[in-house]
Amino acid sequence: MEKNGFTLVELLVVMTIVGILTAVALPEYTAYRARGFDLRALSDLRNVSIAEEAYFLDTEQYLSCEMEECALLPGVSGLSQGVTLDMIASATAFTGKAQHPQGSGRTYHWDSATGGLVMN
Repeated sequence: MEKNGFTLVELLVVMTIVGILTAVALPEYTAYRARGFDLRALSDLRNVSIAEEAYFLDTEQYLSCEMEECALLPGVSGLSQGVTLDMIASATAFTGKAQHPQGSGRTYHWDSATGGLVMN
């Protein structure tokens, strides 16, 4: 009589390989997700900055806004879920910052007086 199936050693080897692959892939996946959330914040900051310039063309002033208040700007229907954004306007320029709590912890800064995104 012939028995088909896997031995205990074969099953342990397969489980060990799956465990090793999971241990390698999980940190990469976590970092990939954090970068995705960071890009949401950066994208929202850029979109609101462009809307600030459009608002200035119509009203000859910039608008200070936080979070969903920025939807008052032309072309902005809302922010990505979870993004915190703050724009501070003066008479001739504006600055802004944005981040996502599930991101890497990086905060993106925009300064219209110096030409845009501030790299730090």
